[in-house]
Amino acid sequence: MARMMRSVRLLRVGAPLEEQLLPVPVPGPGEVLIRIEAAGVCHSDAHYRTGVASPPSLPVTLGHEIAGVVDATGERVCLHYMKSCRVCEACSEGAEQFCRDASMIGKSCDGGFAEYVSVPEFNVVRIPADVSFEAAAIMMCSTATAFHAIRKARFKPTERAAVFGVGGLGLSAVQLLRELGAREVFAVDIDEARLERAARYGAVPVDASRADPVEEIVGRAGGEGVHVALELLGKPVTIEQSLRVLRRGGRAAIAGIAEETVSIDTYRLLIGRERELIGVSDHLRRELPVLLDLAAAGRLDFEGVITEHLPLDAPAINGVLDRLAVYGAGVRAVVRPRESGSPP
Repeated sequence: MARMMRSVRLLRVGAPLEEQLLPVPVPGPGEVLIRIEAAGVCHSDAHYRTGVASPPSLPVTLGHEIAGVVDATGERVCLHYMKSCRVCEACSEGAEQFCRDASMIGKSCDGGFAEYVSVPEFNVVRIPADVSFEAAAIMMCSTATAFHAIRKARFKPTERAAVFGVGGLGLSAVQLLRELGAREVFAVDIDEARLERAARYGAVPVDASRADPVEEIVGRAGGEGVHVALELLGKPVTIEQSLRVLRRGGRAAIAGIAEETVSIDTYRLLIGRERELIGVSDHLRRELPVLLDLAAAGRLDFEGVITEHLPLDAPAINGVLDRLAVYGAGVRAVVRPRESGSPP
């Protein structure tokens, strides 16, 4: 008889996730079975549930931020969520997120809101001894995407930067920018608790509910604006602000998924100041060990970013997704399947 496991799955777009009992997956050639110890709940999961982003394959177990143990060896690992062929033109150019055969763990195939998952060996990344399962899990998307956005924006030490939205991605971005030598980092949000956390990580907090964040940042930046802006919310107003806050020749990297069409004045916001608008899609496997080493060295802090620990429970996970869908309170939630009454 096949071993069974609990999972929390999306059966229909627009409907709450539901708990199901499924067989423990059997690894295929080149795959390994992972016993899941932590799975982050990402804002993208809320988008997949509502259908705002490109539709997931259904039914599917969501959860693309995964850390656990290789079932056969006991090695502590985290998972790069993008499966790729590794031989096509995009993969050869180091852009596996655009692989012709790409599929995403937790969207195109079953992910981390379960007790086990089977993945290609290529997607497995070792966790350093000083990094927890929870921290490693959330680094697999929010931190990695923030790092990729900073790299796409060609950020250089001593430059000024602004981060629009200081949830999971934003707090990672603030820490990374400070670690990479930013002269000044402005953190823009309307949530006081998030702004306080950003300030603890060295950012200048800017409360967009009290004043025009562009005027405040440009004023504090000597009237010139910042070199780099990271837009992590996907809202038309903040996308426009991320361009307006740039100095001449500045670069705005957009990683937030917009639910509405964005219209901009290309001459006033782009051409007239030679600013750049850069799209950011996911991240790369080769970026992950760099981040894990920084965390292991104590140069990045993710324990303080995690604000909630959850059991493997559909109502609990749906509650977090409900809050994320409306940009509610909290920063990062992590599911711990082993604390849900299931044997290892």
